[in-house]
Amino acid sequence: MGALLKSLLKQDKLVRVFCLGQLCNPKLLELVGMHGGYDAVWLDREHGSLTLEQVEQATRAARTCNLDTFVRLAPTDYATVMRALEAGAGGIMAAQVRNARQVEQIIQWAKFHPRGLRGINNTGVDGRYGLTPLPEYFQQANANTFIAIQIEHVQAVEDVEQIAAVEDVDVLFVGPADLSQSMGMPGDWNHPRHWEAIQRVAQAAQKNGIHWAILPPNLTYAQRCVELGCRMLSLGIDVWAVQRGLAAFQKEYAEFFHRE
Repeated sequence: MGALLKSLLKQDKLVRVFCLGQLCNPKLLELVGMHGGYDAVWLDREHGSLTLEQVEQATRAARTCNLDTFVRLAPTDYATVMRALEAGAGGIMAAQVRNARQVEQIIQWAKFHPRGLRGINNTGVDGRYGLTPLPEYFQQANANTFIAIQIEHVQAVEDVEQIAAVEDVDVLFVGPADLSQSMGMPGDWNHPRHWEAIQRVAQAAQKNGIHWAILPPNLTYAQRCVELGCRMLSLGIDVWAVQRGLAAFQKEYAEFFHRE
C-alpha cells in the first residue's frame, strides 16, 4: 500500500494513474486493473461524495489487482487523513494546499513517531487487523505511506520551493485547472505564465529529489510535462471514460441514433 508508487518513482519510471470519484465502484476498479497499463488508482473525496466504506471496498479491490491507491482529500483535518489510511489507502493527496506550514501539518497527521503523531491503531486493514506487531506496523506505515501535495493555487507556486523541501513529501501533484483559475486565466493551458508556474514546480521537485505529477488536459500538454521531468500522469477519470465510451458507441452505430 503505497510501496509500489514509491518504488516506481524512485526508479524514475513514468507512473500511470486513474481517477475514480463520481462512479467509484469496486467492479469498475477491477475493470481498470484487469485492463492493464495502470499502476494506481486515486479516489477523489474532494469533489466526489465517497464514504469511508466506499474507500474500504475500493482499496480492497485494488489489492486484488495489484494496484496502489491514494485518496485525494479536501482541505482537511487530522481525522480525515488518518481514517483514509486506516481504510486501506496506500497514501493521501492533500488538495488546495497554500504553503509549507500546511504541508508539515499534513505529514505529521499521516506519519507515526518520530516523524509525526498519527493515532495508533493497528487493528485495521493497514495493520492486518492486528496481526502486524506494533514496531513493524510503525516502520512499514512510515516507510510506505505515499504523500502527494497538490499545487493548484498561485500561492502554492509562490511557496513551492519550501513545500518541496518538507521531509516525506513524495510528489507535487499539479492541478492545472484550478491553478490556471487562481492565476486569472482559467483553462488557458498555453499561456506563458501557466508554463512558467509548471516549470517552477518541476525545478523545485528536481532540486529536492522528489517527483511531480499532473492531470493533463490533452496529449500535447502531457508530452510537454514529461519532457519537463513529470513522472506521474493521471490519465483518465471515471466520468470521462463513460462519456468517451458513449460517444464511441454512438459513432459506431450512428445510423441508429439519427432522428427524423
